[in-house]
Amino acid sequence: MTLFSKIIKGEIPNYRIAENDQFYAFLDIFPLMKGHVLIVPKVETDRFFDLEDDLLRECLLFAKPIALAIEKAYPCNRVGISVMGLEVPHAHMHLVPINSADDLNFTRPKLKLSTDDFQTIQERIISFL
Repeated sequence: MTLFSKIIKGEIPNYRIAENDQFYAFLDIFPLMKGHVLIVPKVETDRFFDLEDDLLRECLLFAKPIALAIEKAYPCNRVGISVMGLEVPHAHMHLVPINSADDLNFTRPKLKLSTDDFQTIQERIISFL
């Protein structure tokens, strides 16, 4: 069982943003920017593009209202999407509020946020869903 499956099952505490039968969205605990959200399919698949075509399509449709909520909660030029899958062997997509291409540079130092910060970010994004 992957780390993300444990998060989805509630075995690991997290800051849930949204969920449906197929996907789970939660705050990245090592964010590049405030509002950095992960979208994870509930089915364990290592590589993003190994997901079934319908699931790939549904992933973007699931992410769309979350991205719009992130933009309202954390004004930015746009919400960037990144799919790397190097950290956890479970397909996932990063949604990150960005103002420049460098804001999606995953080699940059991550933000160090408190529990209160994460709760505030979670509440802000959810308020716009």
